[in-house]
Amino acid sequence: MTQPTVTEDTITDTAVARWATAHDPRTAELMTALVRHLHDFARETRLTEDEWMAAVRWLTATGQISDDKRAEFILASDVLGLSMLVVQQNHRLDPAATPATVLGPFHIDGSPEKASGEDMSDGLPGDPLFVHGSVRALDGTPVTGAVLDVWQSDADGTYEAQLDVDEARLRAKYTTGDDGRYCLRTIAPLGYAIPMDGPVGDLVSRTDISPMRPAHIHFLLAVPGYEPLITHLFREGTEFLDSDVVFGVKRELVVGFTRRGPGPTPDGGHSEVPWYEARYDLVLQPAG
Repeated sequence: MTQPTVTEDTITDTAVARWATAHDPRTAELMTALVRHLHDFARETRLTEDEWMAAVRWLTATGQISDDKRAEFILASDVLGLSMLVVQQNHRLDPAATPATVLGPFHIDGSPEKASGEDMSDGLPGDPLFVHGSVRALDGTPVTGAVLDVWQSDADGTYEAQLDVDEARLRAKYTTGDDGRYCLRTIAPLGYAIPMDGPVGDLVSRTDISPMRPAHIHFLLAVPGYEPLITHLFREGTEFLDSDVVFGVKRELVVGFTRRGPGPTPDGGHSEVPWYEARYDLVLQPAG
């Protein structure tokens, strides 16, 4: 039997019907909705063949520049606001819990374990910074043995994932003690531009969108019995808090960096040079 000729008016229903045959119900739901919205977009914008081909070339280039370190598609999702939308939909936490933000494109698995107060900057240039506080549940109970996976950019705004290096760089895992407290040493982060040398940067450069991110440190916690948390701590008073290109800033995550003179440090040690202190308590929501 010959397939009926599709028309501009029937192509969407025909494609939706085909994708509705997916064996997994959720796949069928996702794909039929995707087809409908893509077709609606094409109709609303009167998409031309040249524009469609330009989009295909952009997606191709985005895939080609991606590798095991560079996640250009995550960056694309971030700057379109999709990443934060998905985060918000999937982490409707108690107002007292630490808010979640985007993972970003630069996380690397397998960071080395560091002792409390140990320096994850390993002598890289920058102002010494101690970040310390506690990890606790909503009811105030200390969370013992919580692993904080921490990563950040260097003084030039560059992450390890952007460099051709073999050793861990400005990333580490710290574990809370019996009292739920943690302490990490690093260097004060700076604001930086997202990578502008790829398809995402090229697209952003065609707009008035600022490519900048405010100074921040990333945290990832996956503690049994609690909702997983991916978040940032942003430096109070830093530039671009009101225009973060990936929409990740939340007021509750902005923390002051207090300048201290040479002397005792939060890890029980002593600094011969001035340093900065940031205090922040991470509050986890029980799972379920």
